Amino acid sequence: MLLISDANVIIDMQDGGLLEAMFQLNETFAVPDILYAEELEQQQPQLPRLGLQIKSLSGESIARAMDLKQHYAGPSSNDLFALELARECECPLLTGDMALRRAAESEGVELRGTLWLVEQLVQQRIITLAVARDAYQKMRDAGSRLPWGEVDRQIKRLGKAHS
Repeated sequence: MLLISDANVIIDMQDGGLLEAMFQLNETFAVPDILYAEELEQQQPQLPRLGLQIKSLSGESIARAMDLKQHYAGPSSNDLFALELARECECPLLTGDMALRRAAESEGVELRGTLWLVEQLVQQRIITLAVARDAYQKMRDAGSRLPWGEVDRQIKRLGKAHS
């Protein structure tokens, strides 16, 4: 399945040391070309080599993203490009950004996030629960704004499932 990501999920995965593991999932990850150029390329030039696809939006989708900017004050232009690319490709959007999540929900775009990715990594046995726990701690230390109560519940639930 194709998943369109914003920058924050990729940054979470980088901070948690899970970036290479993420690309072992049976998913295809992509970002809008402008988001990659402005937010990811300089810090993480290895992403395309790992498997990240860089996709261009159609002119119509760029115009629609700019229209969305008038309706949703919170998300950045690059976030709205990711939202519009997910809509154009008819696939889920990966984000943890609350303003973008609200916009995506309003626009009827399916959402996934960092917690979903980590759960997939554990369930598919790409990482262990201990590695997931350590990765979350690294994300917390790096300042990630994940819903930490939900993270704790997820770790407990996965621990019960894998014991």
